[in-house]
Amino acid sequence: MTDWLEITQGNAKLILSIPHAGTEIPESYQPALHALWRARKDADWWLPQLYAFAEDLGATIIRTHISRTIIDVNRDPSGASLYPGQTTTGLCPTETFDGEPLYIQGAGPEDIAARVKNYFDPYHAAISAEITRLKALHKSIVLYDCHSIRSEIPRLFPGLLPNFNIGTNDGKSCGADITAKAAAICAASPAHTHIVNGRFKGGWITRHYGKPEEGVHAFQMELACRSYMAEPQSPDETNWPAPYDAAFAAPVQKILKSILESFIP
Repeated sequence: MTDWLEITQGNAKLILSIPHAGTEIPESYQPALHALWRARKDADWWLPQLYAFAEDLGATIIRTHISRTIIDVNRDPSGASLYPGQTTTGLCPTETFDGEPLYIQGAGPEDIAARVKNYFDPYHAAISAEITRLKALHKSIVLYDCHSIRSEIPRLFPGLLPNFNIGTNDGKSCGADITAKAAAICAASPAHTHIVNGRFKGGWITRHYGKPEEGVHAFQMELACRSYMAEPQSPDETNWPAPYDAAFAAPVQKILKSILESFIP
């Protein structure tokens, strides 16, 4: 572990990647930003707590503590859009999901190459190394990319997002049987909704590493925040993020545990 990259090694055929839960913003970047709260607004809040059970399953867990505002390790490093024609944020975002500017006028992410070298490359070197290590132990493995997002963001998607959003790059990154098992577990909960390859089909991590024919199945789970936290209707600096409440999160945590267990029979 470095001061920003955390790796917990297990020997099960499962890797959890948590690329967007980080909230740390190095001091050198702070003067150029409008506000630290705004820069942290779009974090995938509380996912390390939500998936804390995964270590007991023998999963390997890789996460960055650096905010996605500094660099988004789940974007194509070339800068190409993952969703052409749709609104999304880039490798080094300049605005929030709601379209608010992250940087004060005249400032911006001018050191992109350095951010790639310092944060993006080490994160992906860690994923590659753990895939290699676990492929030496197992015929096939699952790389499960953990995400969450506010339930309603009109600029990004219409209406209310389903609770569980499974992304497998339209079936290219993960075997159909693995996806079907996870979807069936989601469908078995009448209190929750789910979709496969809807608005979120998987980011660069899912698309880059998913090679089912080589025994690497990559699977993204995008959770609507209301699924596991008391999400306010209008998030602002006074109410966002809502505190993590283990009892509130427990029903969805149980479903997530069943999904991960289905990957490692």
